[in-house]
Amino acid sequence: MTDDLAHLLKDPISDEDWSRGPADGLSLVEYLDYQCPHCQAAFPVIENVLERMGSQARFVVRHFPVDSIHPLAHGAALAAEAAGRQGKFWEMHRRLMESRGALGDRNLAAYAGELGLDLDRFERDMADGSLAAKIRKQKMQGLRSGVNGTPTVYVSGVRYDGQVSENDLNAALEAELRKDRS
Repeated sequence: MTDDLAHLLKDPISDEDWSRGPADGLSLVEYLDYQCPHCQAAFPVIENVLERMGSQARFVVRHFPVDSIHPLAHGAALAAEAAGRQGKFWEMHRRLMESRGALGDRNLAAYAGELGLDLDRFERDMADGSLAAKIRKQKMQGLRSGVNGTPTVYVSGVRYDGQVSENDLNAALEAELRKDRS
């Protein structure tokens, strides 16, 4: 029984999380690191799966920067959060995931400019300690849930340990839908 609990999402989805899709849909929670090449490779897969699922799935992003090997990941997470304060989290999320690791300060400011953000506000928000605290909190949530690398995905609160491929992830979501229907 204890081993089963080790694979569960310990902190439920809340209003503090960035999510899109219906609150009553299947949940797909991803702990990610914007500098992680595996997260970048998983990005189009997850986007395609979510598009296929349509209104049946809710996607949640939680930050898990692995600073020891990805020194730019924390700054990128701050940029996503700062963009979110101007209503552009998802646009910045996409831009960061497609950045191919170009996540230095100049890159982040350029992305903010491309998205039409107020750059002075963006810089102030990047320096706001409450955003750094949110990122630390999400990383701690991940550690409590057994996250030890990225990407880590949870489907309806249970860690998904399969390949992050369209076929495998679609199969896991379809299996979860069948459970919900029975």
